[in-house]
Amino acid sequence: MHSGRVWVPGGDWARWGVGAEGYDALVSAGVAPSAVPRSLVWGTDVDVLPIDRVVERRDGYLVIRSPSNPTHYWGNLLLFDDPPVAGDGARWEEQFVNEFGADPRVQHLTFAWDHVDGALGCAHEEFVVRGYVLEQSVGLVATPDLVRSHPRENREVQVRALEPVVGVDEELWEQVVALQVAARHERFDEGSYRAFSSRRLADIRALFRLGHGGWYVALEAGGSEVVASCGVVVTGARGRFQSVETKAAYRRRGICSRLVVEAAHSTAGQHGAQHLVIAADANYHALGLYESLGFQRLERVCGVCKQPARRPAG
Repeated sequence: MHSGRVWVPGGDWARWGVGAEGYDALVSAGVAPSAVPRSLVWGTDVDVLPIDRVVERRDGYLVIRSPSNPTHYWGNLLLFDDPPVAGDGARWEEQFVNEFGADPRVQHLTFAWDHVDGALGCAHEEFVVRGYVLEQSVGLVATPDLVRSHPRENREVQVRALEPVVGVDEELWEQVVALQVAARHERFDEGSYRAFSSRRLADIRALFRLGHGGWYVALEAGGSEVVASCGVVVTGARGRFQSVETKAAYRRRGICSRLVVEAAHSTAGQHGAQHLVIAADANYHALGLYESLGFQRLERVCGVCKQPARRPAG
């Protein structure tokens, strides 16, 4: 999206569930009309950020901030209009420092570009060779009527929504945190990731208390052990899935498929979502599963991130 271009209901966004209601929700949440990403993945990434999120248009890029959570790598970033070209590495880093340098808690560097065709530009030459991790995600979408049960879905687990009110279902929420920590990438240490996951869930629960979706868990038959979980944040007429995770010992049992389908239908029935979005790593094994449930690949988006160096113990 180039500087000054305004996306309004009736364009691509309306096609995938924004409409007038969703567009107004974006604006009321602090997203200016010219500061709406054209990618559905990046747009719904904004949806799931804390209530105090800020999106600002600059010349050639968007600044996306989460003031209440400055250590969230993908909640504080620069989203450029186009992929990087030769020389952009140093230039983008300078712009990031100009935007975030006043907050000493922001120690990472994260950049993405608002193309939906998987274009990499000079990402390898400008960033990967300098220690950045390249993230490539596939965006899948479905309407609720197209989301269908898998023939081998697990019918023994109990799927239910957690209560977002503080003080209720806390033991189950803690199990969700533990599940996310166990599934983290090896480059993240356990302690810092636990703090991150707890903070992110607290932010998302705040959205749920305002009626913007729900968090769903699959409980072991007859018990209270969380074996799988996911969230769906609803903005206007679209819902974005978050953190679809299954305990290692319970994978390949049809639990994830059951969870995703019930979460999708519940989100549509209770929160009015007409379009559902999942973003997954381009090499993630579950992409085929999502497609078998009725989701279709729509976008491939890219970004790079350099996390702070780990401090030595002691």
